[in-house]
Amino acid sequence: MGRGAGKPSVDDLVSHLGVHRNSLYKTFGSKRGLYLAALKWSLEHEVAGLVERVTAAGGHTEKTHDVLADAVTGTELDLVLLAAVERAPVDAEVAQVVGEAFAALDRAVGGVGHTGENGDARAAHAVATPLLIGLRTQVRSGTADAKITRAGVALAQRLGRP
Repeated sequence: MGRGAGKPSVDDLVSHLGVHRNSLYKTFGSKRGLYLAALKWSLEHEVAGLVERVTAAGGHTEKTHDVLADAVTGTELDLVLLAAVERAPVDAEVAQVVGEAFAALDRAVGGVGHTGENGDARAAHAVATPLLIGLRTQVRSGTADAKITRAGVALAQRLGRP
C-alpha cells in the first residue's frame, strides 16, 4: 500500500476493497470512521468470542489453558493490541474501546478459578489480562519461546480448578 502497511491511503483502501471512494465515505465518513468500525467489530465479535470461551471453560484448568493458548497464538486480539499501543494514547474514543475490551477480558477471567492455597485468587486475576496481552505480543513479534507455554500453563493452573 502506498504509505506503508500502517497508514494506507484512501486510494489504497478503495483499490484493495474494490469499493468506490464515495461509498467508503458514505458508509464510514472517513478513514478514522472505518478504523473505529473495524475496532468495534473486533470487540463485539473477536474479543467477545474469547470472553465467551473463557467463561464456558468454567475455570477447569485444561479447558482454560486451551482457550488461553489459542488466544496467545491466534489473531483475535491483534487489532485491540495494535490499537492499545498505536492509537489509544492519542485518541480518546479508541482508548475507550480498548478499555472496554480489556475490561471484558478482566471480567471473564475474574469469574473463573479458585482461591488457591493462599486464598487470594484476585492477585492471579489482576495479572491475567496483562499477561495474556504480553504473551500475545511476544508471539506476534516472533520472539516467543518455550516460556510462553510455561506461562500459559501457570496462568491456567492459577485461574483454573482441576
